[in-house]
Amino acid sequence: MLPEENREPIIEIEHLRTQFGETVVHDDVNLTINRGEIVSLVGGSGSGKTVLLRQMLGLTQPAQGTVRVFGEDINRIDSERLQQLRNRWGMLFQHGALFSALTVFDNVAQPLRELGTLSKSVIRDAALLKLQMAGIGCEHARKMPADLSGGMIKRVALARALALDPELVFLDEPTAGLDPNASDSFVRLIRNLHDEMKLTVVMVTHDLDTLFALSSRVAVLADRHIIAYCKPDKVVEFKHPFIETFFRGERGLRAIEAMPDE
Repeated sequence: MLPEENREPIIEIEHLRTQFGETVVHDDVNLTINRGEIVSLVGGSGSGKTVLLRQMLGLTQPAQGTVRVFGEDINRIDSERLQQLRNRWGMLFQHGALFSALTVFDNVAQPLRELGTLSKSVIRDAALLKLQMAGIGCEHARKMPADLSGGMIKRVALARALALDPELVFLDEPTAGLDPNASDSFVRLIRNLHDEMKLTVVMVTHDLDTLFALSSRVAVLADRHIIAYCKPDKVVEFKHPFIETFFRGERGLRAIEAMPDE
């Protein structure tokens, strides 16, 4: 990993405060995610990790502070410019969020069609390529989401997230609901695509094996703040009840031992 000062920031969050009525979710949160990293957001229920992800996507505005993506404050640009930025990132939702009335192929082709500038042949080739990259053969292209297993739904949703060749990908609980073998296979797929496509990845996860297998750094949210932001094997050095419970238990220590060598 390059020294921090030599890396290009892709996401910069400064002095962020999130408040819904009297409830303060984040208070003075600061976070920088650099190009090429895989950063995991973890925290207990109500810690605001999903809200923070939505703010990076421009779906929720903070009460105070700035959220810059690709160097631009996404809360101070017009909708046209925001859409241009959104074409540079992809999103994998927790349960896939595939369009139930569309085939596998059409789900992946949809972002390409929305551009309004590509021919049918280019869309066809690009969608089939992304499906192949996600491990879905062309024989499944005409299937409906209801005909797919949980693991296949995740892969089709990932192919859709990659449809526009994004630089940045957001993953919300990417291995939730998968059995151990499917989860391990999906983790390997994400790692390979990260390396091949030079992606920057932001991931919300509560799965320790996924976290330790993939993360460059981990941001731990608790008490309305980021209480730790470091390499995953260093998280256990921070003193906090959530870290004690989540990372220092038997599963956490086992996952640390299984971390891939750098």
